[in-house]
Amino acid sequence: MTDRRPPVETLLARAGGVRGLVYSGLPVAVFAATSTTVGLLPATAAAVGVAALALGWQLLQRESTRPALFGFAGVAACAAVALITGRAKDFYLPGIWMYLGLAILFTTSLVVRRPLVGVVWAWITGRDGTWRRIGRVRLAFDIATAVMATASWSRFLVQYHLYDTDQAGLLAVARVAMGWPIFVVTSSVIYLAIRTAIRTLPRSA
Repeated sequence: MTDRRPPVETLLARAGGVRGLVYSGLPVAVFAATSTTVGLLPATAAAVGVAALALGWQLLQRESTRPALFGFAGVAACAAVALITGRAKDFYLPGIWMYLGLAILFTTSLVVRRPLVGVVWAWITGRDGTWRRIGRVRLAFDIATAVMATASWSRFLVQYHLYDTDQAGLLAVARVAMGWPIFVVTSSVIYLAIRTAIRTLPRSA
C-alpha cells in the first residue's frame, strides 16, 4: 500500500521521529539515574526493562514498532557491553561509536556529492536522481546533510572526551542533553530542505 502521508512526515517517521527519541532517551536517563546509586547490574536491568516496556506499549497500541525495536536492541547492546566490561561508562560506548560512524557517513556523502539526506528522501519518495542536477534542491540537501554531519561529529567528540576522561556523570548528562536540542535543529533543517525540494522540483520538471 502506498504511504499517503506527506514526505516530511514519512521521512521523520521512518527515522523514529519524536517518539523514537523518547523511546531511546528514557532507558539512558534511567540508567544514568540508577547506575551511581544501585549499582551496574540493577541499572542495566532497569534500562532494558524500560526499553521492553516501550516496545510492549507500542505493540499494545498497534503502532509501528520500528523505533522501539531499534531502541530495545540498542539498549540491550549497551547493557551487554557494560556488563561484560564491568564499567558503567561503557554503557554509552556503542552510542559513541555509532555517532562516529554517522559522522563519517554524512561527511563522505558530501565529499562524493551524494548528500545523504537527499538520497534517503529520494529513496523513500520513489524519485530518481534528477534532483541532484537542480542547484537549489542540491544546496538544500547539502546544507541538511552538513548539519547532520556537524551534529554527529559534535556528539562523538564531546561524549568521547567525557568517556576518555572518566567523567561518567557528565557523559550521561551529555547523552540526554544532546538529544532533544539537536533533534529540534536537525529535524527543522531537514524539513526546510524537503519543502524546498517539493516546491522546486515540479516547477523545474
